[in-house]
Amino acid sequence: MTGNLTFDGLRKQVASGEIDTVLVCLVDMQGRLMGKRFHAQHFVDSAYEETHCCNYLLATDLEMATPDGYASSSWEGGYGDFIMKPDLNTLRPVPWLEGTAMVLCDVLDHHTHKDVSHSPRAVLKKQIARLEAMGLNAMMATELEFSLFEQSLDEIRAEGFCNLKPISAYNEDYHILQTTKEEAIMRPIRNHLYAAGIPIENTKGEAEAGQEELNIKYDAPLNCADHHTIAKHAVKEIAWAKGHAVTFLPKWHADKVGSSSHVHQSLWRDGNSVFFDADKKHGMSDLMAHYVAGMIKYAPEYTYFLAPYINSYKRFQKGTFAPTGTAWSVDNRTAGFRLCGADTKAVRVECRIGGSDMNPYLAMAAQLAAGLKGIEEKLELGPALTGDAYASKTEDHIPANLRDAGDALKGSKMLREAFGDDVVDHYYRAATWEQEEFARVVTTYEIARGFERA
Repeated sequence: MTGNLTFDGLRKQVASGEIDTVLVCLVDMQGRLMGKRFHAQHFVDSAYEETHCCNYLLATDLEMATPDGYASSSWEGGYGDFIMKPDLNTLRPVPWLEGTAMVLCDVLDHHTHKDVSHSPRAVLKKQIARLEAMGLNAMMATELEFSLFEQSLDEIRAEGFCNLKPISAYNEDYHILQTTKEEAIMRPIRNHLYAAGIPIENTKGEAEAGQEELNIKYDAPLNCADHHTIAKHAVKEIAWAKGHAVTFLPKWHADKVGSSSHVHQSLWRDGNSVFFDADKKHGMSDLMAHYVAGMIKYAPEYTYFLAPYINSYKRFQKGTFAPTGTAWSVDNRTAGFRLCGADTKAVRVECRIGGSDMNPYLAMAAQLAAGLKGIEEKLELGPALTGDAYASKTEDHIPANLRDAGDALKGSKMLREAFGDDVVDHYYRAATWEQEEFARVVTTYEIARGFERA
């Protein structure tokens, strides 16, 4: 497998003319890549040390609007600069773009040269540091689900995002015949990402027409989040180049199953899983039980980081494999948390709450924070749910909408301790802005329902 580029390797490829462009990127609040395209020679001569960007890049919405109410950047503050500090460990080729390499950046304060606390990479790195202080490290994996369409993005936009036509006509979960028809798109996705140093395992059809799943090998949390973000970006670009639209919107149609992003995780010390104890039920150690109990107890408080938009909550419907509650189970896909690999050294917990629109850095940081709090508090884990979680009358429910999730985030003592007040307040403002923007919109549903009959 072709791995990441070394800086010396990049210099050589620039000198030979193989690479002429370097994408220098930060990860924004929405989990997107933002940045600049550098002439490769200038990058290896000097820009590899740092470059600059406007600090509004970590205080915008999906439309790149600049809402008020952020302490970190505003019209009154003049929208100054952040430093983009390339993490040269993330250098890699971009095989789907000619002559191009990529590097991800940490975002630093222009004056102090310290991490900007609400930068998604910084939020995750802070929780990794907590793990390391306990002598632990995590291994995590995310599943990327998305929907492919027959039309191009331009065609869909021209039709007002109506009359969407999935690339297949039926549920293609594990379906080899249908996914063969999609190989002109999915094969380049797998191969280009693998050549870019992303440890791709497989792709498969998912449980809806035109729905795909991309699986990447588990890794350390920061690597996992980097891989997820680059892969999501690549899927969009490669599908676009093939003339097809792709969406990571969790629920693009009321009658279609939504798209998720499940997160698998386990904790390790000195190369051994501290989640595994052969003498315990299901092979689950006491430490793992505390960790999972923390994830469950605090799930309502961090749901915003798993479901950050109005649309995110449309996915939580019974009978769709999307959970509605926080129960844990043993290999049961109706619950919010699923124990996988029971009674083996691969025992782990899968959080099934996250949608395909989540920012992986923030989602994983929030789950680590909750799990570590469970360990600190030595929380007891209740019995596993059996049967249909949707029919359960006893399990607690996750927030039903963005307003409730935002309120739970704002009031979370756990997240304020783990992330800092400034970070929680920053993302709470993002949640309230989404609600304000949606409240201004008159939807086609309202018009059709009440135009004549109201």
